[in-house]
Amino acid sequence: MLRQVAEGVLVHQSELLQNNTVVVRGRAGVLLIDPGITGDEMACLANDLSDSGQTVVAGFSTHPDWDHVLWHAKLGEAPRYGTARCAADMRDLLSNADWKALAAEGLPPEIAEEIPLDLFGLIAGLPAEATQIPWDGPKVRIIEHQAHAHGHAALLIEERRVLVGGDMLSDVLIPMLDLSAADPIEDYLAALRLLDGVADDVDVFIPGHGSAGGADQLRAQIDQDRAYVQALRDGAAPDDPRIGPSAKDGWEWVSDVHNGQAQRLAQRG
Repeated sequence: MLRQVAEGVLVHQSELLQNNTVVVRGRAGVLLIDPGITGDEMACLANDLSDSGQTVVAGFSTHPDWDHVLWHAKLGEAPRYGTARCAADMRDLLSNADWKALAAEGLPPEIAEEIPLDLFGLIAGLPAEATQIPWDGPKVRIIEHQAHAHGHAALLIEERRVLVGGDMLSDVLIPMLDLSAADPIEDYLAALRLLDGVADDVDVFIPGHGSAGGADQLRAQIDQDRAYVQALRDGAAPDDPRIGPSAKDGWEWVSDVHNGQAQRLAQRG
C-alpha cells in the first residue's frame, strides 16, 4: 500500500526488511527509487500505480546491494539509473556466468524463492559528474558518497524537501560499513557530514529500511549514527537502542551484525 509522506512523494514498504520504495510523481509519470523486495510486493506496487493512472518513467537504485537493484516486469521498461560506481559493480557481477547463484547467496532464506532475479541489476550508470536524475519531474539531487557501499547515493527531492537516505539513517539498522574500503570509518563519517550539510533543506527523510521522519528526527538520527560509528572507531561499546536488549522485536539479529563488524574492524587494527 502506498503512503504519502510529502506532496507528490509516496512510500511502499516491504514486509520482511521494511525496505522503503519511494515513488515521486512527475509530469509524465513517476520516478521509482529502490523497488522491492518480493515479486508479489513489486506487483502490488505496480497495480497501485496503475490504479491511480501512473506509469513508471524512470527508476533509480541508491546502491548495488541486492535489495536495491530489483525490478518487476509489471513496472515496465523505464530506464533504471544509478551512480557510475553502482552500475559498474552491477556490470561486474552480471558478467559472471554464475551471477544468479552469487546473488542468491545474499537473499534471506525465508523469502529467497519469492524474489525475482530476471531483471536484477540492469542499471544504467549516470556520468560521474552527474548531480541530478534525468527525468521530467521535480529536481532530484544526487549526493554520492562511499559509506556502506561503493557508489552509494542519497537523493534530495529539492522542491518537496525530502531526503531519500538509501541504506543510512535507519531506526532499525545500525550503520553498516563497507569493510572492503580502505577507511570505512572515515567514509561513513564523511557521508554523515554530507547529509548534515543538507539537513536544513529537509522536512521529511526516508531511510532505506524503517521509519520515515521529520526534520528533528533527521538531526537526531545523524547524531545517533555518528555516535555509533565513533564508538566503533574508538573500540568502545556503543550505547545504541538498535542493538542489545532494547532492539525492536524481530530485529535482534542486528546485534550479530554489530558484533561481526566490530570484530572485523578490530582485526584490521
